[in-house]
Amino acid sequence: MPRTLGSFAQRQLARISLFLGLAFAAGCANTPPGPEAHGTAPVIEPASSSPSSTPQVSPMSFHDFSTTTLDGQSKALSDYKGRVLLVVNTASECGFTPQYAGLVRLHEKLKDKGFSVLGFPSNDFGAQEPGSDKEIAQFCDLKYHVSFPMFSKSVVKGSGKTPLYAFLTQAPPGGEVKWNFEKFLIGKDGKVAGRYPSSVDPEDAKLLADIESAMRR
Repeated sequence: MPRTLGSFAQRQLARISLFLGLAFAAGCANTPPGPEAHGTAPVIEPASSSPSSTPQVSPMSFHDFSTTTLDGQSKALSDYKGRVLLVVNTASECGFTPQYAGLVRLHEKLKDKGFSVLGFPSNDFGAQEPGSDKEIAQFCDLKYHVSFPMFSKSVVKGSGKTPLYAFLTQAPPGGEVKWNFEKFLIGKDGKVAGRYPSSVDPEDAKLLADIESAMRR
């Protein structure tokens, strides 16, 4: 009798185990498989960011800017990649205006060796560049026969300065342009390589040596 009851109990336990196994399998079959069932990790969507939180990339080179020529044409300054440049804020009625003559000679002397003078007229100092772009062009041509590129009249100091001059004046040693005919030397890589006050003549020996050194790099 004990063996009979034992066999009966074993058969009952087997039936219960089979029933539970089938129920578990059915429950699993009705459950959607997770990503790990396919051997892949869960996909995490990146957090959305507003435009204000997107980091702004500041131009790091003179060549990253564009401007407008004195005759109204758009000009990408990347066109000057590989050249050494002397960037000058000019004026037609300044005590330093005769420097135009030296700038022309410097440009003509070195233009075929990878150098250019670039002029940016400005009315920021003593209102000494009051004319329109057309009037500035006529003055430069008739008075000094300017042959180097000239660009539209620009704001070169203060909170309203052009992005180009913001870039130039942030470069070491930094600080605002102080007067007409201040000069920035730009290397072939578009970085500021030197800065010279208005009193430095375009044909100054030290400036010429710096230009030639930049051209050799």
